[in-house]
Amino acid sequence: MAKLKHTLNTVAWEKDYYLRAFFDDGTKMGSMESDECKIDLLSQSFSILTDVAERENISKILNSVETNLVDKNLGIVKLLTPAFKKTNHVPGYIMDYPEGVRENGGQYTHSVAWYIMALIKSGYHDRAYNYYQMINPVNRAYDEKSVNKYKVEPYVIAADIYSNKNNPGRGGWTWYSGSAGWFYNVGLTEILGFKKEDNIIRFKPSVPSGWKSFEIEYHYLETTYKIKVNVNGTKDDIILDGEKQDKDYITIKNDKRIHAVVVNVKG
Repeated sequence: MAKLKHTLNTVAWEKDYYLRAFFDDGTKMGSMESDECKIDLLSQSFSILTDVAERENISKILNSVETNLVDKNLGIVKLLTPAFKKTNHVPGYIMDYPEGVRENGGQYTHSVAWYIMALIKSGYHDRAYNYYQMINPVNRAYDEKSVNKYKVEPYVIAADIYSNKNNPGRGGWTWYSGSAGWFYNVGLTEILGFKKEDNIIRFKPSVPSGWKSFEIEYHYLETTYKIKVNVNGTKDDIILDGEKQDKDYITIKNDKRIHAVVVNVKG
């Protein structure tokens, strides 16, 4: 593992971000030297999630993504840019898509979930939440103009959103996408910090700085846990049914009752 990490930081690091891959002849993909696909989102997110990225380089990585891949006008985060079009180094079927459609320079929504996780891990909680809401499809249905641009259902996550100049901001495939599961996971376990392990629940929220509290009603079989989490406080503790717990988690059981949980998290 140490050898692999050293190699990645020696061979795959390029001043401000990581390469995506190498072609068989050694030509770089996702490089400043590339004619197409000069930067790829996957490499940047996973370099942080896997602790490959050196701490002093994380801000460079995030700045590179913000500058090159985040398009706030369209409300998307591109998978790569610029799109593949005529390069002699063919990357595979991704190049069969038109420019700015699906993986070929559009938003591939799975990868945005991973980028939000990387932001949270790096301490950028406000930015992570803002992008979570930017991707939230319901926020693309506030007015007729937005609906006519997006063109797909506002109540399910789309697997992709186009950056194509003929259909900018248009949603792609809906209903089938595993990205919906990823966004549910990011919202619940990463942002709200609700982490269930067998019959134990821990609370490690990474909510926006302006939040004071939030509530979760969790149904465990025939038992209900009504949870209030107070954030940015002065202490860390958990109170279950009026009794302060001596651990940093609660143990749940199906006793067919309604339980009150108060979680206080130091700011």
